[in-house]
Amino acid sequence: MKTLLTGGTVVSMDPAVGDLERGDVLIEDGVIVEVAANIDAPDAEVIDATDRIVMPGFVDNHRHSWQTAFRGVGADWTFPEWALAMHRTVKPHYQPEDVYAGTLLGRLEALHSGVTTMLDWYHVAQSHAHEDAAVAALRDAPGRSIFCLGAGWGTAAPVDADIRRVRSDLAGEGLVTMALGLRGPDDTGMDTVARELKLAAELGLRTSLHVEASGTVADLHEHGLLRDTTTFVHANGISDEELRMLADADASLSISPDVELKMGFGSPVTGRALAAGLRPTLSIDDVPSVGGDMFSTMRTAFAVQRGLDGGLRSRDLLEFATVDAARSCGLDTRTGSITPGKDADIILLRTDDLTVFPVTDPVATVVSAGHPGLVDTVLVAGRVVKRDGVLLGVDLPALRTRLLESRNRIAAVAGVPLDGTWRPRPESE
Repeated sequence: MKTLLTGGTVVSMDPAVGDLERGDVLIEDGVIVEVAANIDAPDAEVIDATDRIVMPGFVDNHRHSWQTAFRGVGADWTFPEWALAMHRTVKPHYQPEDVYAGTLLGRLEALHSGVTTMLDWYHVAQSHAHEDAAVAALRDAPGRSIFCLGAGWGTAAPVDADIRRVRSDLAGEGLVTMALGLRGPDDTGMDTVARELKLAAELGLRTSLHVEASGTVADLHEHGLLRDTTTFVHANGISDEELRMLADADASLSISPDVELKMGFGSPVTGRALAAGLRPTLSIDDVPSVGGDMFSTMRTAFAVQRGLDGGLRSRDLLEFATVDAARSCGLDTRTGSITPGKDADIILLRTDDLTVFPVTDPVATVVSAGHPGLVDTVLVAGRVVKRDGVLLGVDLPALRTRLLESRNRIAAVAGVPLDGTWRPRPESE
């Protein structure tokens, strides 16, 4: 099967391919085979990309989609309040069907806003049925997804059997793959981290670790536990020397600027990471607190760092959210840029929308003024999953009803209000 995207403004994110003011992209059997100013492919299905920016889909390498049902309730929360609300108050009442509904709607939301690849950082840690529900939801969403299985907070119980079980289930999967969510030395001790890294290497899994305090990375470095297959999330509190340790180890860094600023983590480390030799990547984190689209995430990261030192350029942000993030997931040979030989994970953004018209500089426009309403068409591995602004093959009314029922049931049994007055009070207060 051949598909020809024709007449669009191509932003390839591949220096060897470059950008084309007017270009075509030819796809065959889900793979990009040619990018040029004009391509003759009379036997291809044609998608008219006139008045569209054609670019790689976004890659979000850190999102907790099981929380989707409680979207927006934590906009005013600090991090301790969020942890109390989501992990200690509502999570114990989640049933597998609640995990499924939140994960599916969360993944569809991301896809709708142009996120073709998403790492779903799962830390519900209730039962095998809960894990299986999350995997089933990712399979039912037509995006490229990575199920990052973590043990959850506050537990040091071994996870080896769970990881092996899910890894066996996902062996050979095309669009849904797996990663291991590390708990970190502060939660479980250095021996546990070493064991989990060994397990991940044995199973061919990348790992992801939330880190905040200075000293953690240095301790991992001292014990020889920094890996080029680990993505460190947030890292606001670590030192410049520790950032250089991550760079020397060729590790990855994921920044969630909206959550970090609102919850009190401190300034995102974007500029410090670059100075240390790291290419940061971007992620949403959780939608109870922030919006779920990469456009606003890029804009926050851009504005904050420009305000600090003026050092970033708009193309940097687009690289963070596409090719750099794909590399952090170990998928840079498959996605993240419009490159012949890679899978066709591509989005088409409207340039005739009044919020961006006229588009003089497409990269600057996407970063400074882009929004989900521009996402007209989405392809994942060459398959059109959104066309003319509408997700295909998705019964959204039924899914909306299902998610509302899930939210209302959990809120009722947890005893939390849904009228905007919910303010969790950590014991420290």
